[in-house]
This record gives sequence, C-alpha cells and structure tokens, in this order.
Amino acid sequence: MKVSVIIINYNTFNLTSNCIRSVVKESKAVNYEIILVDNASTECDAENFRQEFPNIKLVKSRINGGFAYGNNLGIEQSTGDFILLLNSDTNLQEDSLSKAAGFLKQHPETGVLGCRMTYPDGCVQYTARRFRSISWELLDLFRFIPWLMPYRSRAKRMLGKYFRHDENIKCDWLNGAFFIFPRKILAQLPGQKLDDRFFMYGEDQLWCEQVKKLGYQNLFYAGTTLIHINSGSTGLSKQLVLRKTMMRHELEIMRLRKGRGFYYYSFTIIYVCKEWFRNFVKLVYYRLTGKLIK
Repeated sequence: MKVSVIIINYNTFNLTSNCIRSVVKESKAVNYEIILVDNASTECDAENFRQEFPNIKLVKSRINGGFAYGNNLGIEQSTGDFILLLNSDTNLQEDSLSKAAGFLKQHPETGVLGCRMTYPDGCVQYTARRFRSISWELLDLFRFIPWLMPYRSRAKRMLGKYFRHDENIKCDWLNGAFFIFPRKILAQLPGQKLDDRFFMYGEDQLWCEQVKKLGYQNLFYAGTTLIHINSGSTGLSKQLVLRKTMMRHELEIMRLRKGRGFYYYSFTIIYVCKEWFRNFVKLVYYRLTGKLIK
C-alpha cells in the first residue's frame, strides 16, 4: 500500500516547507511519496525545496493553472495506490496517512475520505458537508428549527456546523485540504482526471459529486486529526469577491446535479437572496465596528 501525497505550492515557501516536514516526521507506518507541484511561484526558486527535501518529486509548472490543474500535474507523476491532496497550510500531528489509507483499504466502497481538522487554536473546522438544496437552505436560514431537533437527526441531516465532527459519518462532500481517494477512481472520472473547470474554490464539492455518481460513498473519518491554518482573506473586499466566486461555483454544481429546471431556478432565488443578505450584514457590521464576520 502506497500513498502519493500531492502538495501545491504558490508563493508559500515557509508554509509548504512546514507541511512537508510534518508529513516526513509523522508518516512512519506507510509507504509514501511526496509530489510537490510549484504553480509558477515568483517568491523564490522552486529548486530551494530540494535543499531540505531531496527525496520529493518536484514538478514545476510554467503557469499558475489553479488548484485542480496543479493537482492533475502531480497525479501524472504519482505511483501510489491512494492519492492524497494535501493543502500546503496543513500540519500533520500524527500518522494520518497510515490511518486514512488503512481505513480506505478496509472500506473499498468509500470514494473520497476526509478527516477531522482543527484551526491552530484547537477549534474544529466544519469539513463534512451536505450538498445544498432548497430544504437545507431554508433550514439554515431559519436555523432555530434544526437546533430544536435531536442532535442525531440535526447532525445527519445538516452536517457542517450542525455536526460535532467527532465520529465517522457518510457525507456528500469534504473539504479539499485533506482529500484522499483510491487511484482506481481516476479511470472512472470524466477525462480520467480531476475536473479542472474551476480555477479555485468549489473543486472539492464538484469532485465529490462526480465520485458519488459513480456509486461510491464519501466519508468523514474522525480517527485522525490535523491542523489546517486556513487563514482566508483578511480584507472585506477580498472576502466578498471570494463569496461571489463561491456562489457562481455553487450554482454551476447545482445545474450539473439538477439541470436547468424549476428546482434549479427556485434554489437560485433562495440561495442568492440569502447570500446577498449575509454579505450586506457583513458590510454593515464592518462599517460599524471595523471587524469582519467570518
């Protein structure tokens, strides 16, 4: 059993180096390779990584083609039975590779596996998700209703912030910061590669939707935990631009799932109105207090 760990670097030399160090330090019970894809960084020469990590496979892209593009370049050079897409702003705290790959090997019905992640301060990140739907949007809008449900019912139906992320559970999609799947799935995907229609954001949801269509289950695995820094945009304008991009991608994924029928347009009205209202509240709050709402 071998795991190909693919890490994308784009002007984050120190973060990426810390991530690689954590993989090398913690991964003791599994055969693995690290494939580092540099997406045309300008911060420093990508060859600098070889000074400390001579055993990595370094792929230097001539262009910054985005997250999916870079991962596909790495996959082309990989030889593992399992592919792990690992964000450069993560740090392993234990042998997560061995645990996750071992679990996948024992559960061949699983397509994509994600694990428990926390911020550096220990707060849990909401990495196990449901696909958006009209009912999910309405329940999230009137969120006092889910909170009136028994925990088990609320967690299973809603996931995300409604789930404690303390047990294994089937889900629709998972955060792409730690995204592991069997190599055999690639041959079944469109184009036999990861869909790269999005430059950044939303790829993880798109890939999980495609994997589910193949008949596999996507699973959140609570048996291992790593740190995901995930600092995000610090400025309001950048945050709002990011939200708009994510909205476009959400609607594209919904169109792929449901087509352009009555359901799609009904969902679009509810979702867009809800998100624009949230962004308006963020803007007003920022102007009043100078603070950002996540």
